[in-house]
Amino acid sequence: MSTKVTDDPSQQSHGRHAGLDAAPRRGQRSASPRSTLLFEDAHPEDDHPGVSRLYTVAMMADVLRAPRAAVRHWLRGGLLEPARRSGSIEWFEFPQLVVGRQLVRLLEAGLSLRDIDTKLAGLSPGGAVEAARMAERIVTDGRRLSILHNDRLMGAGGQLQLGFYTHGLTPADAKTEQPGVATVSITALLSEDETLADDSRDPASVTDLLDLAADLEAAGALSEAAEALRAVLQAQGPTAQVVFMLAELLYRAGDLTAARERYYAAVELDADHLEARSSLGCVLAELGEHELALAALDGVLRQQPDYADAHWHMAGVLHDVGQKLDSQRHLRTFLALAPESPWATMARERLGAAEPIVT
Repeated sequence: MSTKVTDDPSQQSHGRHAGLDAAPRRGQRSASPRSTLLFEDAHPEDDHPGVSRLYTVAMMADVLRAPRAAVRHWLRGGLLEPARRSGSIEWFEFPQLVVGRQLVRLLEAGLSLRDIDTKLAGLSPGGAVEAARMAERIVTDGRRLSILHNDRLMGAGGQLQLGFYTHGLTPADAKTEQPGVATVSITALLSEDETLADDSRDPASVTDLLDLAADLEAAGALSEAAEALRAVLQAQGPTAQVVFMLAELLYRAGDLTAARERYYAAVELDADHLEARSSLGCVLAELGEHELALAALDGVLRQQPDYADAHWHMAGVLHDVGQKLDSQRHLRTFLALAPESPWATMARERLGAAEPIVT
């Protein structure tokens, strides 16, 4: 088995790079004041073309205060639908944030990602995808989900929930204490299940492992999640997306050197995986390799000039190396592309605090 990841917070890095050390870390469940207001205000006033007012996976996760693994899981299952794709990058419209908020409420109610998938699938003839569109009408009673339909509560299979069954039902946004997370040995799981071991290349088996990895990562069991992803790599061989997911886990665990190598591997497998290239640039910057970081991010922006996340990270690296004017230029571009981003408030504050530069 590969080197085990450490979950010790004392060994975690403190930001994508020192120049923007106030920025949310990958996987950190935090959001700016503006991201909270997104759910209290009306929809954005105008629809700009292109990617303006659209949200990447990273932005979605920060706005929702959810693990990125959860957002990617819902994307993979079709519960969240991107408005635009370009290579490895997906952008989401505001209504998908509303759907995501409802899904996060179920997650916070103590359900695992796989529980949510299974229970949603039984609530609507169209399965989990259709039920997710109606998630604001879902209420929870312990681990049971019901959906409001014409002032009646309907359970799985359309069964009417009678009054004495619905006592104590709570809205889906009611928060309950999450249960403890049981650790899982993926090696033991594979050795005990000979069928899975024999059919490890079966897409269903790989999907189960990916879902398990997402659940474990969302629950903070990073070492076990990494084992699940390594099992996927052993089963189907290396793919850029799974190697990228493992790199993200290693980054969250604070193992920057290992994360860097995995990001490099993802890029080698898919030169157009711009998320991996952008993340590689950030890790290189945190490791003090600023020239390589700038080269990586510059390559991303040459290929995808409207990738707001890359402008945000580029601004931070340029700030670190003293190129303040260029840093401000990328911050302004970032704000033009993503004015509703959870990082927009910090970008405006940084621009407002910037000293005039004489050229």
